[in-house]
Amino acid sequence: MSITMTTWSLEQTSPAEQRPSATVGEVRIVRAEVPSPEFSRFLYTAVGGDIHWTDRLPLTHEEWDEMLARPGTETWVAYEKGTPAGYAEIEAQSDGAVEIVYFGLIPAFRGRRIGGHLLSYAVARAWDLAERWPDREPTKRVWLHTCSKDGPHAMDNYLRRGFTVFDTKVTEEEETVTPGPWPGARP
Repeated sequence: MSITMTTWSLEQTSPAEQRPSATVGEVRIVRAEVPSPEFSRFLYTAVGGDIHWTDRLPLTHEEWDEMLARPGTETWVAYEKGTPAGYAEIEAQSDGAVEIVYFGLIPAFRGRRIGGHLLSYAVARAWDLAERWPDREPTKRVWLHTCSKDGPHAMDNYLRRGFTVFDTKVTEEEETVTPGPWPGARP
């Protein structure tokens, strides 16, 4: 069966465009400094399993490792009372662009204002990425994309954090069944 999907690309072109949310109680955000394909795959499937993230599922351990080890790629994880609640993966690109490649919360942690806090933190880390990666040029643009399959509050969160839409695409794609956080799991 075919479904219609809308994809929006959003950006900030100056750190002055950031509009941080309030911090959230007992939530800590920590960078996973050691690239770990196992941990990153866990985050990817736990966050995206119910919203049809499937593009990385066929990747090998070596492909995950290569992706995560690229200079300027960082994974930032939100923890609530020691439990992973969600993550943001950012990646330096050419011409001073930094993409928020993946961002989201594990379903049990959605709707509790953690997403705004995590996104605010990830955007700030995208803007100051060159401070941690001296071989990278300073960030001139932070961008991301979201689609109609993402959670109902995703777009609002991006807009509230100061992003603006710069492109919209509508496509038809085959509906897929995702395995959830592990094959056979259902939220």
